[in-house]
Amino acid sequence: MGETVFFDNWQDILQIGITAPIVYVFIVLAIRLTGKRSTSQMNNFDWVVTVAIGSIAASGIMLKDLSITETLFAISLLLLLQYLLTSAVRNNESLESVVKAQPTLLVHDGQFLEEPMKRERITRSEIMSALRNSGITDVRLAQWVILEPDATFSVIRKSDTPLSKAALAGVEVPED
Repeated sequence: MGETVFFDNWQDILQIGITAPIVYVFIVLAIRLTGKRSTSQMNNFDWVVTVAIGSIAASGIMLKDLSITETLFAISLLLLLQYLLTSAVRNNESLESVVKAQPTLLVHDGQFLEEPMKRERITRSEIMSALRNSGITDVRLAQWVILEPDATFSVIRKSDTPLSKAALAGVEVPED
């Protein structure tokens, strides 16, 4: 057992040495072809595809019984499915509501909204951190804080000029 912990044979090392660069170059090119969405801030299904691609790539590099052709085919298939799903979502609002999370209003007119915060498992300290990142130190100075579908926070400062409700498209707003 002692020898195989550090080294098994040169053939396995050579296979990894050949497979890893091919898989790496393929992923870089495939991501480049499928567009920025594949590497942008991710929603749930983008994250699933990214994790799956990483797992397939690692398996294809390390496992002897998985050919490079099978590895590249599996990665291509996942990217194709992601492309088809994002295209379908773009053209179908019903499908979009099933697949993508909706933005959630967490602060409205300077007040924390406890129910949405509870539902999204977001704490006041997390919202305060987002406010500080936007240069706001008091929640009362925020018109809106929105948890976006990619889990980022959008912070809209109160203003002397009226803010457009159109900015809240897709966000459930409590009655004033």
